[in-house]
Amino acid sequence: MSIEIEPLPVDDGITVTDHIEQTQFVIYTDRPVTPEPSDPDDHYFPVGTAVTVETGTIEIPRLAVVSSHTADGDMVTQGDDYTLPFGRYSIGIDPVPTKCYLTVEAAVTVTTTDRSTRLEFDDCRTVSLGFRSLHQVPAGTIGTPTDPESLMGAVSLFGSALQTLSPERSFPTLRGHPPLLEPAETFTVPEHVDSTTSGVQIVVPPEYRSIYPIVPLAYYFAADVVPGSSARIVGDGWEHSLEPDLERRAGELLRLSFHLDCITRTEGLYPVDLHERETTSLDLDWERLYEMPLAERLGEHVSIPFERVASELPRWTLTTDVRPHPENAEMLPFIAAELSLVRSPETVNRPTATEQSPAAGFLRSPDPATAGLLRGGTSTASNAGSNSVPAGAFTRGARGSRGVDESDRQPVGEPTGSEESIDVDAEITSIDPDETSGTFTGFIPDDADFVCPEPTDTVEHAWVGEGVPLGANKATLEAYHRRLKAGSVDQSRISVLVVCNDEQMREEGNVAELYGLRDMVQFDIEVRYDLTREEMETTLASDVDFLHYIGHVDERGMQCTDGYLDLRGTSVEVGVDAFLLNACQSYEQGEALIHRGSRGGIVTLTDVANSSATRLGRIIARLMNSGFNLRTALHVAQRELITGNQYIVVGDGGTTICQNRSGVALVFEAEQNADDDWNFSARAFPNGPYGVGTMTCMTAISMQNYYIPGKISFFDLPRSKINEIASLEMLPLFIDGQLVWTDEFISEDV
Repeated sequence: MSIEIEPLPVDDGITVTDHIEQTQFVIYTDRPVTPEPSDPDDHYFPVGTAVTVETGTIEIPRLAVVSSHTADGDMVTQGDDYTLPFGRYSIGIDPVPTKCYLTVEAAVTVTTTDRSTRLEFDDCRTVSLGFRSLHQVPAGTIGTPTDPESLMGAVSLFGSALQTLSPERSFPTLRGHPPLLEPAETFTVPEHVDSTTSGVQIVVPPEYRSIYPIVPLAYYFAADVVPGSSARIVGDGWEHSLEPDLERRAGELLRLSFHLDCITRTEGLYPVDLHERETTSLDLDWERLYEMPLAERLGEHVSIPFERVASELPRWTLTTDVRPHPENAEMLPFIAAELSLVRSPETVNRPTATEQSPAAGFLRSPDPATAGLLRGGTSTASNAGSNSVPAGAFTRGARGSRGVDESDRQPVGEPTGSEESIDVDAEITSIDPDETSGTFTGFIPDDADFVCPEPTDTVEHAWVGEGVPLGANKATLEAYHRRLKAGSVDQSRISVLVVCNDEQMREEGNVAELYGLRDMVQFDIEVRYDLTREEMETTLASDVDFLHYIGHVDERGMQCTDGYLDLRGTSVEVGVDAFLLNACQSYEQGEALIHRGSRGGIVTLTDVANSSATRLGRIIARLMNSGFNLRTALHVAQRELITGNQYIVVGDGGTTICQNRSGVALVFEAEQNADDDWNFSARAFPNGPYGVGTMTCMTAISMQNYYIPGKISFFDLPRSKINEIASLEMLPLFIDGQLVWTDEFISEDV
């Protein structure tokens, strides 16, 4: 049992201890009580542990919202001060350190003071108290040998984190975090990791390249993973092949089954009006599906061809490439927790040199403009003016000549005036290679260990393994472990530090004005200029939520007023939680920040022109202020600027510095039609605790719910309605493909 309930030793009441979350709180009663174990199934909402007590009051020593439902789950009312007539009620109290529900038959009065929330009954009543761990952290760490068959046994326990096997596990709050993995000589399972039996079995060959892609399936289906010659998933009386192309078929099955569960759960605890149920082409008996055990329900799912529903599925958010090596096994619980699609590439494409240019093939991208950008060639994209570094342009490399050895590099040229004098909209010309070294001026050295992951169909892309991934988040284990230590985002005060170490880049230093544009969230914002190496070390060691660095970086490190600070060779302790290093070739310095204590950041792979870097920096600043995580923020910036493809995320791409007011991350799109009305949509991305499966709705337009990830679309809306939506929160808004912001849209005619 992860939750322990005991009588208070002095006062009247009980102590509730959650051994997974390492939390404890008390519930006071009006008389001494002896909690007696009871059936968790007696509660309408899912609980893991339940007890009964005899009491006339329940008091929580904190302010809370009390939600009261009928015994059948229908909402009666919620708030902090009301009275209910005699009846049987299922009551939820939130927030408390664990999910807390009580079932009672009584007349109920709810009152609050500035320190407590109190439920008073009309008499001494039998109250059933149910508790469920929030389970945002793992229940423990499984020690396992890293051979394939041992890993199968460990992955088979990932489903122990699920709070229910019903379709409601598609809600992120009912999934829980899988236990961690740790290499060990023998297989050991911690006390609070209990095996969950769903009746589903996944059979795969005992090799890493076959195990890794099915990890999210093993977690979501609470499946046993066993060795076999051919990949397949098996239930009682049915079998579904995962061949050929295990990675693709595993991803399709996860998306299909998750979609059907989100629809089916409307027959259960939360009978809401769900858009996806109304628009699905499937004519299924959803009530019957809901009542089925998981294995039987999944058997129904696999009988539906993926192609039949592919067009109605939302674009999935994340794909993670995990190299099929045993040292990457410790990342599997984090990947499963995000419900990421998984690929496990055995071979890796690497940039290859050609006789004409060693940088040709630098990026194998489906976007020819991006490939041209990173080759230093001419881009044909419509906004190519900001896509590359014109010869002689002011870049964010070192002031003066660039390179490991100045004799091996051409100077990129000093700035010839103010930033405004640089025509970044002019046609981009090729950057000539240095005839001596055969390398391109200003680009990362040829011997850098670049890898070119295959393109994905998902919005975001992460890479686990050796090498510098072009176009993907370089995810690291140490950063994901820091996610667990970080816990929930503290909304009280957010510290942002902007450092500008170059006088000619001070325009971007004005980004400080873009942080803190939030009601209800206090930002401590500081701007520092022209730091010495010692001052930079002190800055990096400070307890800062977000560092926005503007300046020069090259192979010698971060340029300071008295030389270079190379984070790869310093012993500085890093306290900065997240960062944007908006400078040329900042990847290695950013990677060093991750190794030394940061959780995640955005860095560059190439030289970046100052003007486009300034634009991107201001976009990222607004998005981080609005509660976006690093991966989604960079995705939005890349929609506006192809130069965004010169940047990648390192560490934990899910890092945020504050929460969205809406919870989820929303990106708006609008276009004006011929009748002067507007077509409007909102793309909703999972973010922080509001993960895949969260429900959202646009209450200003409709009360219909959608599950995340998804796209919410409306047609023929008047401009006044768009203004109303835009006034609710500062968010990115694309008008005919061009990025503006909701506050700008309201104040200007776009």
